[in-house]
Amino acid sequence: MQRLGLVIKQLTDLLGLAGAGSDIGKDILKMLNIATKHVPAGAVSPAAEKNNIERMAMQNAQQGQQAAQMRAQQPGQAPQVPGMPKAA
Repeated sequence: MQRLGLVIKQLTDLLGLAGAGSDIGKDILKMLNIATKHVPAGAVSPAAEKNNIERMAMQNAQQGQQAAQMRAQQPGQAPQVPGMPKAA
């Protein structure tokens, strides 16, 4: 429930950016109307929101490292999986 509550909060923020009258804003409103039926008000605590932000930051850092490793690969070379021996 907390994670859905966080999604609702993010959708609400996006709605403010997109504008409720825009095509995407109308779709965001539809998603919000569906999701808010399942999450009671106040379901997301400040601690849960902080934990989610930290989790997303960690995922972004890991994905950034993986992307950098893939860019560093020479063209035509098979990607290396950590812990696997290199191809000869």
